[in-house]
Amino acid sequence: MKFNLSDFRIDFNTLADRLRENSRIVLITSATVLLVTAAAAVVVFFLSLRSAEQVMVPSLTGKDMAVAMIEMQEKELYPRIQLKYSDKIDDKGMVMAQSPAPGSIVKAGRRIDLTISRGIVIDKMENYVGQSVDNVKMNLQSLFASMDTPLIAIEDPPLYRFSSEPAGTILEQTPLSDTAITGPTTVAVVVSRGPEYDRVKVPVINGLSIADMLSRLSNSEVVFDFATRFPERDEQAGTIVAQTPAGETFVPSFSRVAAVVAIPVTPTEGMVYGVFEETLPEYPYPFQVQISAISPMGDRYQLASFKHPGGSLSMPYAVEDGTLLVLTILNKEVGTYEIHEKKQQDDTNQEQ
Repeated sequence: MKFNLSDFRIDFNTLADRLRENSRIVLITSATVLLVTAAAAVVVFFLSLRSAEQVMVPSLTGKDMAVAMIEMQEKELYPRIQLKYSDKIDDKGMVMAQSPAPGSIVKAGRRIDLTISRGIVIDKMENYVGQSVDNVKMNLQSLFASMDTPLIAIEDPPLYRFSSEPAGTILEQTPLSDTAITGPTTVAVVVSRGPEYDRVKVPVINGLSIADMLSRLSNSEVVFDFATRFPERDEQAGTIVAQTPAGETFVPSFSRVAAVVAIPVTPTEGMVYGVFEETLPEYPYPFQVQISAISPMGDRYQLASFKHPGGSLSMPYAVEDGTLLVLTILNKEVGTYEIHEKKQQDDTNQEQ
């Protein structure tokens, strides 16, 4: 069969005539296709914006984390997890709390806040023997501050006995170190009172200024009971003018030593001299005591730091009028006292 090139020639005139004859049909068809496409796009758009299915939040608290995840997956819910220590050794990996609460109606795809237990912070008893009982108590309080019931606590009051170890040192503990912890535990301890017949040398404070004397209290193992009076003869105001027993004398540790402070007859402008006095509980061994001052301008500084067995406490001071004294025992503030010139004059008149 033979083909001529002319057989494949397009007659554009004929094609144009046919398009003119069928233009109405072509336009209607094109418009229909366009409308159908637009309608389909609108339907898809609104389907994508359709609200997620409403679901009920299941009860997850107290369940294992894996079980909780499966239940949430069935509801098309997703977790937001927070880990937290607890006071039970057997609840590690359990759901401790959830938000929203069980029974709440939420949209599928919502994130649910879960608090998962990491178990207890420690699982074995530590060795506290040789440590200061006060430091151990403070460390345990800090460690379990976020718990309703501390995992470990020191029995109060502990047992005390005389020992060559420094006062306040833990000598024995029950349960012993490395004992497994299965829940909140109280540790019974035996604490040193210090040497029973320990003797110390009385420091020489006679002639020292108040500031110099206070700086030596931190190394002193006697208790000073201070009184005040006006200077006599060549005595200098603001200094220690007498002490009994005398310096360099040997006495049992934390024996009481009487001392007298000379204060100005006419107070220096803006300054107040006197003796701070307080009565403390009797302690089983000398506790660390600090006395700080807060000036009228708000500046805070330490006046003295020393050990005290309890009972009558006294300490001389020379501070600005309006100063606030702060008494701290074992790092805990137990009282504040405002110092004024009028009170000093009243106290001095009573002594005179």
